[in-house]
Amino acid sequence: MARGLVLLLSLLFVSCGAEPTTLNVIAGSEVRDLEPIFQDMKRDIGVELKVTYSGTLDGVERIRGGEDFDAAWFSHAKYLKLVASQRVLQEERIMLSPVVLGVKRSTVDRLGWRGKSVTWGDIADAAASGKLRYAMTNPSASNSGFTALMGVNAALGADSARLKGFFRGQVLTAGSSGWLSDAFVRDQATLDGMINYESVLLSLGRDKKLKEPLELLYPKEGIVTADYPLTLLSAAKREVYQKVVDYLKSDKVQTRIMNETLRRPATTDVALSSAFPKALLVELAFPQTAAEVSTILGRYLSDQRRAAHSVFVLDVSGSMDGERIASLKKALRGLAGEDSSLTGTYSKFQKREQVTTITFSERVSQPETLLVTGEAERKQFRDTVDALELGNGTAIYDGLEAAYAYLAKTVPAEPDRTHSVVLMTDGENNAGDDFSAFEAKYNALPAAAKNVKLFPILFGEGNTDEMNKLAALTGGRVFDGRKSLEAAFKEIRGYQ
Repeated sequence: MARGLVLLLSLLFVSCGAEPTTLNVIAGSEVRDLEPIFQDMKRDIGVELKVTYSGTLDGVERIRGGEDFDAAWFSHAKYLKLVASQRVLQEERIMLSPVVLGVKRSTVDRLGWRGKSVTWGDIADAAASGKLRYAMTNPSASNSGFTALMGVNAALGADSARLKGFFRGQVLTAGSSGWLSDAFVRDQATLDGMINYESVLLSLGRDKKLKEPLELLYPKEGIVTADYPLTLLSAAKREVYQKVVDYLKSDKVQTRIMNETLRRPATTDVALSSAFPKALLVELAFPQTAAEVSTILGRYLSDQRRAAHSVFVLDVSGSMDGERIASLKKALRGLAGEDSSLTGTYSKFQKREQVTTITFSERVSQPETLLVTGEAERKQFRDTVDALELGNGTAIYDGLEAAYAYLAKTVPAEPDRTHSVVLMTDGENNAGDDFSAFEAKYNALPAAAKNVKLFPILFGEGNTDEMNKLAALTGGRVFDGRKSLEAAFKEIRGYQ
């Protein structure tokens, strides 16, 4: 009754022509699909959500650093409360989505899982043997991967060998759940399944994007459920915050969230749709300290996941002179250990990773590769970066051709690594091959090399259309470095 009265008074307030009140929210990219509801909320109760989208660790770091947000809205607030509890004034869960594994029906049958109560241990054994190849986001960049990592560690405990076996099956990674889903659709022929939010996995079936349906597995030991708490950070906005909570938790909006986004309602007043599997949701324990979270993340990045081989194709043409080359060097030195921030710690080059650099101006350098075992190699990379010299001309596609020719030889010899290419250029191609010539050579590559995704960075006067075409051709994604090259390079690390 009280909630209905609040909504009625809010509607009367809005009808009188008052200006909407704002609530500045930092949120995970997962809630973008609620934007139509945000628009209706502005009309209905006069509150406008101004949303800044961010990854988990980056968002928590910004909150802990004192950035002026009224509220936070990530898939869960557990880590936020561990490291910045003094900022959390109130929280209210809005919707629910377990993080689970979706597996192709044919794979379920091949593994003998039909009708069986599957455990995380069963999944780890299948992945370790090479029988299960799956996609999962990078836990240092995305909440779904972060949540899955914490859950798997709770389920498998300190069994290091089994955890390594589990992550041997992770052959596709990403920095966001939405992009991972799109990449899975593109690469579905070579993958067996995906770890993601239940809502994302269900939407693939609803939207008929898959050639073969996924069966959702809720392992016997349990899962971790994202409860999407809207978390109050500013005492001055408590009243506005409560209006938003009441609106979002009304039966009408809860039903709409469930039907449109395939997330479970957070209230018992709304009956669960038949679209959801009838599964008992057993919750796994979440780490109790920030130090424990840090240890789990560190082990995953340096020891447990498939080692990465990252190829950086870098523009050293004359237009990069001055501030631009300085920005590039700073960004690369950050990846090599100079960035001491929380996100910098997890985006630096990790132990076991191979890093290859190829530079281009009018000419293309030979690939230089180093295997990172610790700080010595990171320092060696920083020295290489400091020694970069500028030339003339901009042979973008010659540089990319060199990278993919190198990968055509390298990828088959590194079956247990993930591979990626990053392109950074500040101008248009004016030397060597053009896009069409590169496209023809790319299409003639062996399948293993063609499967390596390219992540171009927009910078300076770079050709936006061609960068988008390159990303589409290779299955990659464009990143915008025009405001911050350093931030763009760190964001890409979630995809490597």
